[in-house]
Amino acid sequence: MTKAPGALLCVALLATAACTSGQSDDQRPTGTTLRVIASSELADMRPLLDQMRKETGVELVIEHRGTIDATNSLTPGNYQHDIAWLSTDRYFDLKLIRSGYTGPRPISNRFMVTPLAIGVKPRTAEALRSSTADRHLSWADLADRAAMGMTRFGMADPRHAGSGLSALIGVATAAADTGRALRPEDVTCDRLRGLFTGRTLNADTSAQLAEEFTAKQDSADALINYESVLLSMNASGKLREPLEILYPRDGLVLFDYPMLLLDPAKREAYDKVIAWLTTDRAQQEIMERTKRRPLDTRIPRDPRFRELSTNTLYFPGQQEVIDKVLAEYGRPQSQKPAHVVFALDFSGSMAGSRIAALRSTFAGLTGGDPSTVGKFVRFYKGERFTVLRFGGQVLDERDFTISGQQDLDAIRDHIAVDGFDPSTGVWAALDRAYAKAAELTREHPDVPVTVVLMTDGESNTGPALSEFLRRHDALPPAAKAVRTYAVRFGEANAAELRRAAEATGGRMVDANATSLSQAFKEIRGCR
Repeated sequence: MTKAPGALLCVALLATAACTSGQSDDQRPTGTTLRVIASSELADMRPLLDQMRKETGVELVIEHRGTIDATNSLTPGNYQHDIAWLSTDRYFDLKLIRSGYTGPRPISNRFMVTPLAIGVKPRTAEALRSSTADRHLSWADLADRAAMGMTRFGMADPRHAGSGLSALIGVATAAADTGRALRPEDVTCDRLRGLFTGRTLNADTSAQLAEEFTAKQDSADALINYESVLLSMNASGKLREPLEILYPRDGLVLFDYPMLLLDPAKREAYDKVIAWLTTDRAQQEIMERTKRRPLDTRIPRDPRFRELSTNTLYFPGQQEVIDKVLAEYGRPQSQKPAHVVFALDFSGSMAGSRIAALRSTFAGLTGGDPSTVGKFVRFYKGERFTVLRFGGQVLDERDFTISGQQDLDAIRDHIAVDGFDPSTGVWAALDRAYAKAAELTREHPDVPVTVVLMTDGESNTGPALSEFLRRHDALPPAAKAVRTYAVRFGEANAAELRRAAEATGGRMVDANATSLSQAFKEIRGCR
């Protein structure tokens, strides 16, 4: 993974008290104390650090936080700690760039590594493998099954935890399917929602997430966390059944726990710490006690460490990407199933190959598209739809709520109905779609609503575009805020569709430039 975003005293005193509990004043070791801000899961290093203190005289007084929270507390040039010990410094490097800091980067050393992995209950692991062509799990496969409630999982909050942020980036990178690091334009509003319908367990840090899962083992089938944490959970004896550890084939994320020296004046003590942690004995202890992989290749590997043959994920090189991913994750609307009103052209010109393309598109959206992107943009459990078929007038209108396969089948059956109208009333249909949107926003103000309009011809009956815009301008604020995403097909008037979409805050996609299926993927329920 290449590069890609009074209380302290109390914590320090508590940590010191914990380390020296049971000792008299004259028994406490003397030497150097280093103040450390560290990722939360590194609490498992405490026994090794106690031994290090006895042998080197250097004591680490540690404040534990989620990796992202810890990184956000670091102000270049004005650090409040002597050392930062993070699961990864990729987010820190982006912060240095964004801050405009021109001073020297803190020196760093690494001595252990662990990959991000998915711990899965055995029965769920077999179901996941069976749903794939090559029996190797991908982020897209997880998203596909989570979208329909077939896999429930836990993940730490990406706004606080490095494991959560990296998982989110992994999912977003896989969903973009570009083969490179995420760019701001690759982060779209529709690719993550299906996955997160399956998340049933959440915590601020990876350590808290492990505790939550152990206490509520029926609440999730899988857990996205560090390999070391998952192996430690299996070894704890607290799980009813050990988790099978899977590594997504479309993006491996490695965490190498750099120890950064923030205060150069403490270099001598820092060097002692690094020297001790890189000894053969310490490297062996790190592997046995914390289940992390030692960087020293001379140390025989624990057989539970599988060979990592999957691709390494590219970390974004722009802070803007991280901000956009987190903003989309944090929006309340992104955590709720949406209601999409589809206004679909069933005029005579759609008969034949064009209606076949539309039906194929909906077959893909209802789970029939095996591509990576198809698995991310498919309809998901809890999502609601209104399908409005129109010609010169509205031909029919039907509501759907996705609760299982039968609802997906019902949508496909509805689109399969023939009965084309000889004329095309685009703006009458869009006007009716907004009447439905007004009804939905009034009755369910917390449900996000979007309109998707698809037509292959110019409007030749009913009101003109100007009349639609006038009526749209008079809508209640909530309905007026609903966006239209127009899909141009065939001979539809591009200028008018673009004008209508942009007037509502949406945009137009030209399916003639790609395909109808690709156009719907691009704007699928987007908002």
